[in-house]
Amino acid sequence: MDLIDNERGGYRFLSGIPPYSSGVVAMPGHEIVHVTLRRPVPYREGFRIIESRLAQVGRSRQALCAIALRCPKPMSFDGFASFNRDYRALLEEWELLVDGENPIARTNVSPVHATPEEPVLYSYAFTLPDDAPLPTFVVAGAGDVDRQSLEEETIVREGETTPEAMTEKAQHVMNIMQQRVDGLCVLLSDITHANVYTVQEIRPYLSSAILEPLAGASIHGIHWHYARPPIEGLAFEMDLRGVRREEVEAPA
Repeated sequence: MDLIDNERGGYRFLSGIPPYSSGVVAMPGHEIVHVTLRRPVPYREGFRIIESRLAQVGRSRQALCAIALRCPKPMSFDGFASFNRDYRALLEEWELLVDGENPIARTNVSPVHATPEEPVLYSYAFTLPDDAPLPTFVVAGAGDVDRQSLEEETIVREGETTPEAMTEKAQHVMNIMQQRVDGLCVLLSDITHANVYTVQEIRPYLSSAILEPLAGASIHGIHWHYARPPIEGLAFEMDLRGVRREEVEAPA
């Protein structure tokens, strides 16, 4: 993974795959602000909300650096690829790509309760000029697939949800989180939010596979979202962020 400058956006991003980058970190003189929508909205409408907010704070579209989506149900690998083509086309319309690379970090999961009828925008993050005392960053969501190649044969312990299998899945994803934190040149101790997405029991491996690797950041606990990863067959996903400004926005 390469750490690439996005001068227009005021952040660096860790190279990923065409649908999303692996994570973003604010460049010196900037910080990342994270915004959660009190009421998620259809994701294309959400982009209009983002544009309005960026205009209010005097930032261009390129300041958008991360989003989180919620989808109605897990998709097939082909269905996920189709959605990602439409999503990437929107990013191209916004002129967000950097030399053909997608800089935007993303998480996309399917909640069991309050399930949306269509893909919706749940949260987003953008950069502002500011001298934050610590680096601010967002690590993109990663699920229990090997090499992040999004192919069925790469699912870790495919079809298994025993405590042993879930422990292995969680350890695998935590390893990806560590690699991305290292790639962004930040520290685990800088994490302020660790999100877990699964409908499987987490207590058997919560301490050993998640909290212990988080080390000092475990003082903040974890946020367990009762949700499934966006692709059929996956059972565990995580993302992370380290920010000092968390906002809640109520769309009109």
